[in-house]
Amino acid sequence: MPAPHSHAAADFARGAAFVRDAYLPIDQASIPLTDWGFLRSDAAYDVVTVWDGAFFRLDDHLQRFRASCAHFRLRLDRPDAAVAQVLEHCVRLSGLRRAYVEMIVTRGQPPWGSRDPRQAVNQFYAFAVPYVWIADEEQRTRGLHLQISGVTRIPSSSVDARAKNYHWHDLTSGLLGALDVGADTVVLGDGAGNVVEGPGFNVFAVGADGTIVTPAQGVLEGITRRTVIEIAQTLGLPLQQRALSAAALRSAREAFISSSAGGILPVTRVDGQPLGDGQPGPVTRRVLQAYWDWHADPRWCRRVDYTPSA
Repeated sequence: MPAPHSHAAADFARGAAFVRDAYLPIDQASIPLTDWGFLRSDAAYDVVTVWDGAFFRLDDHLQRFRASCAHFRLRLDRPDAAVAQVLEHCVRLSGLRRAYVEMIVTRGQPPWGSRDPRQAVNQFYAFAVPYVWIADEEQRTRGLHLQISGVTRIPSSSVDARAKNYHWHDLTSGLLGALDVGADTVVLGDGAGNVVEGPGFNVFAVGADGTIVTPAQGVLEGITRRTVIEIAQTLGLPLQQRALSAAALRSAREAFISSSAGGILPVTRVDGQPLGDGQPGPVTRRVLQAYWDWHADPRWCRRVDYTPSA
């Protein structure tokens, strides 16, 4: 790893990146045009957040990142401690107390003319930028308008949703359709009448009996999703991981989505119709409060050392 002070004079205020063993301002970071990560979306990645100067559930994100790389037969050529060191230094360079921190392994490029992915030299990248919200303040306050798309999510028999990846053409297609009709975001289905996930988030519905339901199949098993499940257990809220039909989501008493980029976000309209009284519901509010409370819990947090390296 290069000396951490090697780019001390650079401006990292907008974010910092780690590219081919060098730290660069985010605006200067790039990958080669011929990297299959760009040409074929052939990559694995994960995102961990920093909130008030501490990583949230960093070990869980590192574990999932390594599992995603292994699934796609991508080589992560450094131990978790070394990955964490790179991530922390990106945050340190930027000085960000609230950050969105991404780690990536791309396929790289095999020799010219080869179609054999085994011949490619895999590449590790990372960056830290200001914390990302997938919903603005007004949307977070009133709740999101969610559209159920007719676009079917890529089945896990083709690309396993549990391995975090950039195969987003189905999600983007569904999102464009939702935005075109005035919705805020979208959830895709499995082609059998059930909803699965949206672009970068998991979905939860609260039924008339107060039970929280979240899809169990065909979804990325989000770390924020896991946190919601654990919070429900702690609060004594009934939660089931099972198929969630589009009809059940439309008739839910309340709903919310979970994402590292925003945490717990209420949903108050589905397909143009209000859920319940059209306001963020009490279960959603309890889970949301607990989620942010957990960000101050040392069991889940790892403080960033912002001390400049000598």
